[in-house]
Amino acid sequence: QVQLVESGGGLVQPGGSLRLSCAASGFIFSRHSMSWYRQVPGKERELVATISSYGGSTDYADSVKGRFIISRDNAKNTVSLQMNSLKPEDTAVFYCYIPALRVWGQGTQVTVSS
Repeated sequence: QVQLVESGGGLVQPGGSLRLSCAASGFIFSRHSMSWYRQVPGKERELVATISSYGGSTDYADSVKGRFIISRDNAKNTVSLQMNSLKPEDTAVFYCYIPALRVWGQGTQVTVSS
């Protein structure tokens, strides 16, 4: 059974940092690109970042370029999202996603507030 479990969300002050992690199981992790999305209530999910199967290629939404870094560890079947210089508008539920399999994690809440 394909499963994605996110962790690392929480409350952080503007300008702070958080690191999200996604633990994957039930499929050959190293064969798949992985993505992070986020969603604010009442809005569609937004693609935040994508990383290729071996990590050699990454892509980011313009809104997070230069602040967020996506990475992966194929030995540990994990994908991470390092979020720096966080802004209140980054507040959302963040989801891990496998594009090729169309599988979502359960999401983790990130709240940026003073």
